[in-house]
Amino acid sequence: MSTVLCSCLLGDNARIRLKLSKLLHEQTTDLYAGELAESAAQVCEVELKGCRREFYVNKTGGELSIGMPVILEADGGYDFGMVYSMGRIAQRKLELKGLMEKIDELPAVIRNASEEDVAAFTELRKREPEIRAACHERIERHRLDMKLVDIDLRLDQQKLSVYYTATHRVDFRGLVRDLAGEFKARIQMVQITTREEARRTNSQGSCGCSLCCSTWMQKIHSNPFAEKPQTFEGTNGDNLSFNTIGLCNRPKCCLGFSKGNGGKNGSCRSNSWPAVGTTFAVREGNAVVEGVDPQRKCIWIRYESSGQKRRISFDQYNKMAGQRP
Repeated sequence: MSTVLCSCLLGDNARIRLKLSKLLHEQTTDLYAGELAESAAQVCEVELKGCRREFYVNKTGGELSIGMPVILEADGGYDFGMVYSMGRIAQRKLELKGLMEKIDELPAVIRNASEEDVAAFTELRKREPEIRAACHERIERHRLDMKLVDIDLRLDQQKLSVYYTATHRVDFRGLVRDLAGEFKARIQMVQITTREEARRTNSQGSCGCSLCCSTWMQKIHSNPFAEKPQTFEGTNGDNLSFNTIGLCNRPKCCLGFSKGNGGKNGSCRSNSWPAVGTTFAVREGNAVVEGVDPQRKCIWIRYESSGQKRRISFDQYNKMAGQRP
């Protein structure tokens, strides 16, 4: 996977996500039953650069709305973000993350962002290619075995976060000294996984939709099959014999949320499609089902006698296997 494609809060993808979040907030006020907890009434979820979302307490003294740019309390300074969710939806997310008891420890929303703040943030994003190129040049100079994924210069320009991936421990003390001298800011080196790298790309998956980890998922699972071991075996109705690997070069997170456990018996597999590995008799001997592609309505088979592989339609399979179409 290449360098981050789009992680700007003011980009088209971000505007679409905020619009959908606002629509959800307006139409699902009764989605979560019960009254809004008093302690969570002023809590909102804010989206920062790189599809990163954190919870903040509104201390501006006014009301916030979804999509509103705000200035946030940061570690020894301030940063820029967009209000992503609030009210009952934000409270529900707090409950799912187990943060209801730690509301008093959450950072604060300092004030609404002015036009000057938005202009400064936009100008800062324009400098990112230059900053990324400088970081990459110094990584090569120090001959460090690491991959630069993204950089994030805070709005107050007092802290520069460098996100990278590496297969082993990296001694980047010399790199940090060079970057601190170049940008006159505190340098934070953040090692992330390939799943986090995919989240920061904010791109589209093979399904044509934005990545689940970049949009609605609250937590990235290291193993999406941990709680659903039968999903990968093809026990759901989606039959995912193809494209089970995502942009992160790991099993797709969406496989863990498929409808494998939707039925009472834990299986929703349709009986019309054969399972991978099914053997059936043909004129040439026996054939084995190698793969199934329901979208194209075709099946890949392999003849055991010759080892030849062939793609046939679903109707052809029914005729060859002696089943009714």
